[in-house]
Amino acid sequence: MSGVILVTGGGRGIGADVCRRAAALGYTVLVNYASNQNAADALVEEIRAAGGVAHAKQGDVGSESDILELFAAADELGQLVGLVNNAGVVDVSARVEDMSVDRLTRMFAINVTGSFLCAREAVKRMSTRHGGKGGAIVNLGSAASKLGSANQYVDYAASKGAIDTMTVGLALEVADEGIRVNAVRPGIIDTEIHASGGVPDRVASLTASLPMKRPGSADEVAKAIIWLLSEEASYTTGAILDVSGGRAILP
Repeated sequence: MSGVILVTGGGRGIGADVCRRAAALGYTVLVNYASNQNAADALVEEIRAAGGVAHAKQGDVGSESDILELFAAADELGQLVGLVNNAGVVDVSARVEDMSVDRLTRMFAINVTGSFLCAREAVKRMSTRHGGKGGAIVNLGSAASKLGSANQYVDYAASKGAIDTMTVGLALEVADEGIRVNAVRPGIIDTEIHASGGVPDRVASLTASLPMKRPGSADEVAKAIIWLLSEEASYTTGAILDVSGGRAILP
């Protein structure tokens, strides 16, 4: 396969596994990272050693100017054919009455506005309406959007609810312009995001309560993302795929 796939927050966790799999399929991968250059550079070296093509680009998706620079870097690598809106943040557990405006501003700037702006730039490049050749966008949601995350991260859950809605609306908007837009909703996945939210043992503490009695892996989510990016999902758009081991199933 050919073309450029941009993965925001691609240096670690789910994003890194998406990059590995996309590069192995022959895509040129642009690995975006916000601050951990060492992780992104190590991933690029790993992909290149395996025969793939990858480049790293720093950029905070909470900043419009950084996003514009990120897509300019993608343009230099070739034709953009895919965007994975993977970058996101979670904060420490808190009830809504204890959340500051700074926390909420950061949460929605990165998780929602950043995803919208990246999608905007991707559509400008991939839409046949703008002279593009089509492509695919995959957004990262969360089972939290269905569960609410009461007493923990209602703000995070709400931001991912916005991603659900954006996925459906954008999919319909560009359905006849050669672009498919889908999302995955991971459940409890064993990645570093839990530690960044101040609960490093969250996976272990929840394992017994999970329907499959185990957390998911980043690679299991990456496989679903790669499928949605691929031509094997050529008639799939506006879909939100739960990769949650059954955790997001409502009674």
